[in-house]
Amino acid sequence: MNRAFSRKKDKTWMHTPEALSKHYIPYNAKFLGSTEVEQPKGTEVVRDAVRKLKFARHIKKSEGQKTPKVELQISIYGVKILEPKTKEVQHNCQLHRISFCADDKTDKRIFTFICKDSESNKHLCYVFDSEKCAEEITLTIGQAFDLAYRKFLESGGKDVETRKQIAGLQKRIQELETENTELKNKVQDLENQLRITQISTSPAASVTPKSPSTDIFDMVPFSPITPQSTTPTRNGTQPPPVPSRSTEIKRDLFGAEPFDPFNCGAGDFPPDIQSKLDEMQF
Repeated sequence: MNRAFSRKKDKTWMHTPEALSKHYIPYNAKFLGSTEVEQPKGTEVVRDAVRKLKFARHIKKSEGQKTPKVELQISIYGVKILEPKTKEVQHNCQLHRISFCADDKTDKRIFTFICKDSESNKHLCYVFDSEKCAEEITLTIGQAFDLAYRKFLESGGKDVETRKQIAGLQKRIQELETENTELKNKVQDLENQLRITQISTSPAASVTPKSPSTDIFDMVPFSPITPQSTTPTRNGTQPPPVPSRSTEIKRDLFGAEPFDPFNCGAGDFPPDIQSKLDEMQF
């Protein structure tokens, strides 16, 4: 292994200061993973970590798993590890937390760096596999350190504290966004439950109209005691009204009672007419 920052004074850097201070330098590599280490620096420390993660990679390969590809974005603010297609940030290693960086001279595909985790405060060694750019990536991280240190001297240390505060605020914003998303999901679930409860307890859903009982001919039974129901029959037609029986004597339009020759009394006609009427009855 070789320390990336122990370069000769006359060695020129690969990138312009503007590229690392205002933008970032991207690289593609395979990510073997990260593992906790006891010390923040040291060649033997990273060598043991590389050996451990290489062995884990061989086991995963035998099981048919592929080594994931990642994109590295290197700047004076740190090293970001992203998913190449979605650009989702998997790890954000701030530069002031990186304590050691090296490439493996026995295996030129491998390079590593040690970073102190912001949550657990443990030192983690990140190991990568790059077919052609392992040494170049290590030198780029070294150049980012050099530029960051110069900026630190120019600002009197205020720039580092500002970056720490910004990083803390960004982390808090991400936590609040996660909490906001969870609260929105809970509110949506409660609204759905309330809507289901209102539908199940509404009077229209619980009361069913009662239909009148019918006989085998699908007719409403007649009861002389109770008045006839005005409910229409099953076929939708209204039963005809029952004519009322009246004891009143019908009269003609002149107010006279209708004439019935057979119901008239004997004293109603002259004797000659009455005798003829009697003959007609026989």
